[in-house]
Amino acid sequence: MKYTLDTLPVLDAYRENGECPLCRLRISCEDQYVDSMLGAAYMEPDCRVKTNEVGFCTRHFELMFERRNRLGLALMTHTHMQQVTRDLKTILSDDGSQKGLLAAFRSGKSEETRAAKIRKRLSGCVICEQVDSTVSRYAYTIAQLYGTNAEFQRMFDSSKGFCLPHLALVLNLAQKTLPAARADAFAKAVAAVELPNLERLSKELEWFTLKYDFRNADKPWGNSRDAVERSINKLMGACVGEEAKMPAHNDLSLIHI
Repeated sequence: MKYTLDTLPVLDAYRENGECPLCRLRISCEDQYVDSMLGAAYMEPDCRVKTNEVGFCTRHFELMFERRNRLGLALMTHTHMQQVTRDLKTILSDDGSQKGLLAAFRSGKSEETRAAKIRKRLSGCVICEQVDSTVSRYAYTIAQLYGTNAEFQRMFDSSKGFCLPHLALVLNLAQKTLPAARADAFAKAVAAVELPNLERLSKELEWFTLKYDFRNADKPWGNSRDAVERSINKLMGACVGEEAKMPAHNDLSLIHI
């Protein structure tokens, strides 16, 4: 196999044999981007221009807040807030006059409300953009490797498939980038691993519920103890339990200055 910067992480994720390799890759690159944003990146002019304009979502503000570099976060948040304040002055000073609304109505165009403009202004996240781009690249790598590399194909065929959001992503990229015959073969291979594993999880989840019947109290749990977490993660992408945990950091006790 020809190894590339994208191939090696994909292979490592498949070797972990989790419910979704792309979730594992997403968490890993998300952790790296959070660290990078609080490292040298926040002093780079290009980075600051981007963070000032786009900002961060709630999750990534929270993750950065938990890291050690409170000063770096303060500097980025300060200049971002200054930019948001300037934008809000423009939004809130719009008088929304009746004349403007009437003209918009007559032209068939709906006037965007102040509230909608504020929500739109706060909807971006620099780290989300980076993570989505990288995960899409990994999904593209998976689609390209299948059918061209025997070693990866064996790993893929014995895997547990994908969470449903990443299932849609990888099938979409395969459809867009592969020749029709290869895209069809890949879709069939995906179905061959996805559907049996959804059925497996459904049975494990059912047994989890049946274990609460006193008649089953002494029967073994099997693989059902964490079936709730794994089922949620399969449906929505890794968001609960062990599969969703970020790598441990040793600096959490030093976050206050």
